[in-house]
Amino acid sequence: MTDLADAAAEPAVLVRADRGLGRLTLNRPRAINALNLEMVQRMHEALDAWEHDPEVDVVLLDGAGERGLCAGGDVRGLAEQVTSGRAEDAGVFFREEYALNARIAEYPKPFVAFADGVTMGGGIGVAGHARIRIVTEHSKLAMPETRIGFTPDVGGTWLLAHAPGRLGEYLGLTGHVMDASDAVYAGFADHLVPRENLDALRDALETRADPSSPSELVLLFDETPGPSRLSSAREWIDDAFAADTVAEIVERLRRRAEPEASAAADLLGELSPTGLAVTLAAIRRARQLPGLRAALAQEYGLVMWFATTQPDLPEGIRAQVIDKDRAPRWQPATLTDLPADLADTALAHRPAVPIWG
Repeated sequence: MTDLADAAAEPAVLVRADRGLGRLTLNRPRAINALNLEMVQRMHEALDAWEHDPEVDVVLLDGAGERGLCAGGDVRGLAEQVTSGRAEDAGVFFREEYALNARIAEYPKPFVAFADGVTMGGGIGVAGHARIRIVTEHSKLAMPETRIGFTPDVGGTWLLAHAPGRLGEYLGLTGHVMDASDAVYAGFADHLVPRENLDALRDALETRADPSSPSELVLLFDETPGPSRLSSAREWIDDAFAADTVAEIVERLRRRAEPEASAAADLLGELSPTGLAVTLAAIRRARQLPGLRAALAQEYGLVMWFATTQPDLPEGIRAQVIDKDRAPRWQPATLTDLPADLADTALAHRPAVPIWG
């Protein structure tokens, strides 16, 4: 019983510093290190403490267990907050989480993230904006929010907007899972390091053997990724996902000869029309925004619009995560039933509490 008690008493984020390396380890392995408010706040506190600490030169983020860095946020809790009329509780989490995403991107010391295994949703938020982003042969990266009637956030639209060609629209609308080669190609990661070499890279970051900069050290362990499947699919993806609307994207996919295009069309037909329309507009508007903070502000307005006005969010979580019947009842049910100004209405939403207030 002592071992169980000790495990239960462990914090959800392990924070320690040694030989110049500040290390943050997400520590909920049974939940694939899914984020909650306590974890976000603990990371904030550590980064605040280390920013002006001369004994910490580099920050490393990794995850406990072998399943992944972080599977996302606590969507069960989000659904409960929304259905019980406590959307502002969700707003507190989103504001704290997005502030962390921005802080990681702007951190004055090198921030290294090991996106090993499952790294999705909120996991992209803490890894995708790091200065040095490491993936492995086991990495699975995605922004799968449309699968639950939602929209990509945590700065995901900023990354999607700057992916090559129309990959941003494709990845954002379908929630396609990227392997290491895809993630590097799409701009979600920088280096491929085999999992078996991660411990040696951690040691090198601590011992600072020559060459001494984190970027140079990573190159000692970096391997050239294999061909990206996304790269080879660019022709049909760029053609179809350049269309003006989701309905037109589906039509173009249906006209393509590639089996993958037909499968993508089938998938889009199963997802929330509201989530798809808003996501398409959000990614395209993010291309015109000046930076990550502006994208996070746009996403905050959208997620609070979903949380306070849209039944598809709790329904999608129910169908995919809680009941797992995979039979969501979207409202409205089809793309043709969407109001013409839906995306504009969503993008115009201004939450009662501002994100950077």
